[in-house]
Amino acid sequence: MVQAYILIQTEVGKAAAVAREIAGISGVKLAEDVTGPYDVIVRAEANNVDELGKLVVAQIQAVEGITRTLTCPIVHI
Repeated sequence: MVQAYILIQTEVGKAAAVAREIAGISGVKLAEDVTGPYDVIVRAEANNVDELGKLVVAQIQAVEGITRTLTCPIVHI
């Protein structure tokens, strides 16, 4: 299992709507709108890195209002 935080920048005024829509995507465990340089932070999981990439590119980045994403895989050191 691969887990990651996905940091999302949105168009002005779209953070809450983007977070709500992303929260309904399979594989997304948490989606919250926040303040700071990013507008939404998502916690997601997938079976492997390839599936995580597909989740981000095909589903999350397809949400209207997103301008940029940064995927941060979780590591256990």
